[in-house]
Amino acid sequence: MALQNKGIIITGGASGIGAATARMAMERGAQVVIADMNDALGGELAAELGKDRCRFVRTDVTSTESVETLFREAAAFCTVDGVFNNAGIGHQAMTVDYTDAEWMQVIDINLNGVFRVAREAMRHMGKRGGSIVNCASILGHVGQTQTAAYTAAKGGVLNLTRTLALEGAPDGIRVNSLSPGYIATPLLDQLEQEVLDFLTSLHPVGRLGRAEEVAGAALFLLSDEASFITGTDLLVDGGFTAGKS
Repeated sequence: MALQNKGIIITGGASGIGAATARMAMERGAQVVIADMNDALGGELAAELGKDRCRFVRTDVTSTESVETLFREAAAFCTVDGVFNNAGIGHQAMTVDYTDAEWMQVIDINLNGVFRVAREAMRHMGKRGGSIVNCASILGHVGQTQTAAYTAAKGGVLNLTRTLALEGAPDGIRVNSLSPGYIATPLLDQLEQEVLDFLTSLHPVGRLGRAEEVAGAALFLLSDEASFITGTDLLVDGGFTAGKS
């Protein structure tokens, strides 16, 4: 999968799936801009990967100004050919216990943030074209208790992706999403083993996913090998949404 000399922005790129994607993109010849709120992790990763081909830009996807700054700084470093719209947070609470502030925070990062980044990417790419991959989730396809804001946001990402694909197609901008199942990242390390075992049991393949497996799917959609793919969602879920056996 050739990404040689392609410039790729990865939001939420300092850890987990984002960091795995940054490493894999560099291995495949890309220049990478890591966008994240975590200065320490983002700076460390950029230094590890080599500042000649990687940059870290502190980015708050809830701020239009911050997103615009990201693209200005990225454009000064490389040609922006692809964007992995990966930044997101989770929150668990029964709907009756959700506060307005908790709901709005999840929606603002996981849905509005995807919109802000995609909008700026499409403005920046213009007639030159490019590829945008939005990170949705299996919970955009199915419901789950205590995840009202998250499932609403990820469902929104799926349909937003379809609309952006239609709007971007005349300019050669492809827009797709991918929907990971439960992935073994540091976020899950805080869960009790019983909970991890239950989550594992929901995947017919018998294990949780690896960040590198999601990264590979994202980079495929960003690459020219996916040049006839737009407006679709790629499930990377170990069979989670296939049904019960």
